[in-house]
Amino acid sequence: MIPSPLPSSDRHSDTAVVLVNLGTPDAPTAPAVRRYLGEFLGDRRVVSLPRWFWLPLLHGVILPLRAPKVAPKYASIWMPDGSPLAVYTRRLAEAVQGELPGVRVVDAMRYGAPSLADALEQLRADGVARVLALPLYPQYSTTTTAAVGDVLARATGCQVRMVEDYHVDPGWVDAIAGSIRSHRSVHGAGGHLVFSFHGLPQRVVDAGDPYQRQCQAGAQAIATALGLDDGDWTVSYQSRFGRERWLEPATATTLTALAGRGVQDIDIIAPGFAADCLETLEEIAMMLAEDVAALGSRLRYIPCLNDSPAHALALAAIARRELAGWV
Repeated sequence: MIPSPLPSSDRHSDTAVVLVNLGTPDAPTAPAVRRYLGEFLGDRRVVSLPRWFWLPLLHGVILPLRAPKVAPKYASIWMPDGSPLAVYTRRLAEAVQGELPGVRVVDAMRYGAPSLADALEQLRADGVARVLALPLYPQYSTTTTAAVGDVLARATGCQVRMVEDYHVDPGWVDAIAGSIRSHRSVHGAGGHLVFSFHGLPQRVVDAGDPYQRQCQAGAQAIATALGLDDGDWTVSYQSRFGRERWLEPATATTLTALAGRGVQDIDIIAPGFAADCLETLEEIAMMLAEDVAALGSRLRYIPCLNDSPAHALALAAIARRELAGWV
């Protein structure tokens, strides 16, 4: 899909906003998945094991086994224009561009294409003097947001700064709460609301990473905006990888417990994801929904904000505040 041409004033602006997402394979095939996972899991921010041990294990054992298994999962969610994460991120950048006249807005990926490093180089070549990076991670983590900072630190020829988090930003909270209200207005109020966030190894949080604290604070802000009581909602963590201890409670365990208590309708949303992707569409909306159905309950997935107008407005407001304070 070719983006619509920018107005001349936006193309030649000396200020740019880069919406940065995690990344995705460029095709639902084993080779493409292997390339993407090799870059992603090869980052010290993601897996901090000694390189001499981890890289041979990753490239010699894990990727050859994992890529052929993961590729069909991507194929099950692939859109006509590509990976959902890439499609929605691109559309979101176009929507934010419409809210920020006079500022150039582009999208980039930390891993895979379009790469953040390439985007920064192109902006520099185009004469952009100031670049505001807005990672599409509402909660800060050393495993994600800091990895974006690593790339920004190597940028030359322009000034760069980064939005570190927006987990309790009022506009973002209202957008998430609004999406839940809209879903329930169509499907009816669920018996319980689960906020499912991507997990992290417990040792990362124990070392001082604020991610879990910010997940809890963001969920609380959303629940408060919805007028929910404490017993109406739960925070859980998904997508565990490896054998070490990860953040708890696990989403799968939480859903099993709710179904065991006789909760018939369970609403679930993943507010840590700006755009729908493998972890939301395949893991939650397909796999976990099937598991819950087998227990006699129904899991109702509430999509990510994606390229919705409310999402674009919230991110544009965050960018506008950051740019206004940049002297």
